[in-house]
Amino acid sequence: MNANVGSSSTDEWDRHWRAYADSNAQNPAQAYRRALIFRALDLPRAAPAQVLELGCGQGEFSAELAHGYPQARVLGRFLQQDLSQPLALPEEYRRWASHAVCSEVLEHLDDPLSALRNARAALAPGARLVITVPAGPMSAFDRHIGHRRHFTPERLRALLLAAGFQVEAVHGAGFPFFNLYRLTVVARGKRLIEDASGALPGSARAAIWAFSKLFRLNRSQSRRGWQLVAVAVEPR
Repeated sequence: MNANVGSSSTDEWDRHWRAYADSNAQNPAQAYRRALIFRALDLPRAAPAQVLELGCGQGEFSAELAHGYPQARVLGRFLQQDLSQPLALPEEYRRWASHAVCSEVLEHLDDPLSALRNARAALAPGARLVITVPAGPMSAFDRHIGHRRHFTPERLRALLLAAGFQVEAVHGAGFPFFNLYRLTVVARGKRLIEDASGALPGSARAAIWAFSKLFRLNRSQSRRGWQLVAVAVEPR
């Protein structure tokens, strides 16, 4: 589900994706994050699942999901909704999803609580929702693409509970090398904004290659990790 996020307009996001599509696709954090999401989703391989992606960007997750779980039904890029408002869903998609993903979206929202409450209209009773958000320091690039806040595990858990979900788990991931990667992004400052909009320099490509290897050594659960992962359930 393409999502309008707070005061960020659709046109702004169209420009962001055009400017940063190539660098985003090469970003080692994206593949690492998707691996964490698939592990947390715990999709059945022998039975079909109905999966909703809230805020699907360029659709990499939905594409990987369709490839790895061809029996799953995926709803993502087919609807555009303003998550700050009650969802105007076709009747067939109300209480539709058995699983849902909201990855790197809530940090962009002025009102993430309303967004989570509104999204529940699309979730079946017992649906499993996996959320990822950033923790740790915010970079100049984060601010450039509209991050309002970064989270702590306690803040994310409280947000999910306030939205009416049952919370199974909230934990950090990515220690130590995801954190090191994020510190590198922070250290690049505003220079990264320009670098990411064009052909990446050789030094950046080398760093991407190195981090993609190092990420295999990250801890999948660690309070000190700056990639937060939450698993919540829509009450029955």
